[in-house]
Amino acid sequence: MNNSGKIKWITRTAVFIALLVAFQYATKPMGQYVTGSAVNFILVMSVLAAGFTSGITVAALSPVFAFMLGIGPAFVQMVPFVMLGNIVLVVVWGLICRGKADIKNMAVSTITGAVLKFAALYLTIVKYAVPHLLQLQNPQAAVVSASFSYPQLVTALIGGIVASVAAPLILKALKR
Repeated sequence: MNNSGKIKWITRTAVFIALLVAFQYATKPMGQYVTGSAVNFILVMSVLAAGFTSGITVAALSPVFAFMLGIGPAFVQMVPFVMLGNIVLVVVWGLICRGKADIKNMAVSTITGAVLKFAALYLTIVKYAVPHLLQLQNPQAAVVSASFSYPQLVTALIGGIVASVAAPLILKALKR
C-alpha cells in the first residue's frame, strides 16, 4: 500500500470509528435494538466501503468504545467476546461480498453474518462467560444472557438489511 492508499485507509477507518461512536452515543437512550442495529450497520458499511482490515479494526474497537461510554458490554471481561462477534460479522461480509456488493451477496451475508455473530456471542458469553468467568448471581446473569441471545440475531439482521439498502448509494457516492 502506497502513502496515498495508507492515508485513504486511515481516513476511512477513522470516519467509520467516529460514526460508530456517534451512533452508539446518540442511540443509547433508544435501547439495544436501535443501538445494536446501528452498530451492525456501521460494521458492515466499514468493510464494504473501506475494506477488510478497516472493517476488522472498526469491529474490534466498537466494544472498547461502547464499554468506555457506558453503553455496553457491562463487564470488561466481555469486551473480547463482543470483539469476536463483531469480527465474525465483518469477516463474513468481507468474504462473501469481496467487492461485489450485489443483492444476492448482501442477502447471503446478512443471514450468514447474523447467524454466525449470534452463535459466537451466545456460545462465548451466555454459555461460557456468564456462568464461568463472571459468576453472576441469577437475576443479573439472566439479564446479561438475555442481552447476548436472540437480540443479537435481530440487530445483526436489521443492520445487514439497512446496509443492503444503503450500500449501493453510499458506495456509488464514494467512487465520485
